[in-house]
Amino acid sequence: MQLKVKASNWSAGLPVVMLNKKTANKIGIHAKERIFLRTIKKNPREISAILDIVQKGLKENEINISLEVKKILKVRAGNKVEVNFSHPPKSLEFIKEKLNNKVLSEEKIKKIILDIVENRLSEAEIALFISAVYKNAMNLKEKISLIKAILSSGRTFSLKNKYVVDKHSIGGIPGNRTTPLVVAIRAAAGLIMPKSSSRAITSAAGTADVIETIAKVEFPMNKVKKIVQKTGACMVWGGALGMVPADSKIISVEKQLKIDSEALLLSSIMSKKLAVGSKYIIIDIPYGKNAKVSKQKALKLKRKFEELGKYFKLKLKVVLTEGHEPIGNGIGPVLELRDILDILDSDKQGPKDLEKKSLFLAGEIFELTKKARKGKGYDFAKKILDSGKAFDKFKEIIKAQEGKVIDLKVSKHKKVIYSSKKGIIKEINNKKVNSLARVAGCPIDKYSGIYLHQHVGDKINKESKLITLYAESKSRLNEAFKAYNEKDMFSIR
Repeated sequence: MQLKVKASNWSAGLPVVMLNKKTANKIGIHAKERIFLRTIKKNPREISAILDIVQKGLKENEINISLEVKKILKVRAGNKVEVNFSHPPKSLEFIKEKLNNKVLSEEKIKKIILDIVENRLSEAEIALFISAVYKNAMNLKEKISLIKAILSSGRTFSLKNKYVVDKHSIGGIPGNRTTPLVVAIRAAAGLIMPKSSSRAITSAAGTADVIETIAKVEFPMNKVKKIVQKTGACMVWGGALGMVPADSKIISVEKQLKIDSEALLLSSIMSKKLAVGSKYIIIDIPYGKNAKVSKQKALKLKRKFEELGKYFKLKLKVVLTEGHEPIGNGIGPVLELRDILDILDSDKQGPKDLEKKSLFLAGEIFELTKKARKGKGYDFAKKILDSGKAFDKFKEIIKAQEGKVIDLKVSKHKKVIYSSKKGIIKEINNKKVNSLARVAGCPIDKYSGIYLHQHVGDKINKESKLITLYAESKSRLNEAFKAYNEKDMFSIR
């Protein structure tokens, strides 16, 4: 059946179309089922979308399409499209196989990923795939197939320089904003680091959220290449590049489910590193009581990263770091940026734990690329930081990304929280810190978050400052304060 497009400027977050009830009955389709659209052109475009049925506002010969459909089909109001009932994609059968603990072939995994990218699978069906992989895991062969499928689903970034380096942390530690420091230090030493970073999933901020407070992070591929050619590095949001679109879609659903599957974690990280052409990679796995993984699981994860690195012929080193407490003082986009700038600027005093870890990670890549002798990478990195070259490079990168390094102020709505007793801080719960920061408005509200006045091991008195809460409204601040009183974030003895 051919229908006339009625394109309104509305978005559903995924491909959705509307029909009136009579038209839907003619096609034999019900609300929430899949409908197939094809343009009537010499080289037709096609898409599978979810149907919504409306009682008013549409004629029998019309179809209303969301912006997501309009973008893929490249149609305008008045154009005609061929509309038919869409049968469930074959990949749904493969997902059910995984739910039943079957090992999937490379072809089946590739088909699942292709259908995710081409919007043939709904969010609910992607969630089913995530749940299947989380429940039954994947063997090495399946993980390799998944990485290849995700990689082939998007664009890649090709640089001829042999020293293309990267660094990645599996996350989970509040304030662990080492990436901007590592990028600046490495690029100042002549290494190439096209860093595509994510936005926060369950934490207070991702690297892209932090850099976005002073510069743009969304660019087309050709612009990113120019930034890297000019400065030797970039810090951009990977989701805007179209490099691994399947990964972005999976992460979006994972975020809603709050599920972090090992196989999907490995494939996400490795596909992104391969997409930007990285040859030398440091993987940081923080472990500990309040981290994402225990030391035992971190060691298992380390072996799996090394297996994949060997298969893809990468110079890859995995480092295990202690993640028993937050790193740095600021938790939240602007607060974390202020920590970074205080470390880069020799006239200021930044948090030493964040500085030390950043120098360690930068030093590891210097040794891996033989820029520094074994055991001398840390000192080499520190020399670059102390010289001011890293700060100059950071400002150069920010300028290339159409930004400017400025001293950002935090939100005016704040509340200082004091200790109710004397003692030594034995524990700060990472998960509760991240949760509290999100209640305060992170990462959407860039000026919100938490400032930590104390760390594990610090001796405190009654009425010592523990944290300062920041929010962009009084109501948010009150909600955060209420949440703090319910979370028991600090253990003081």
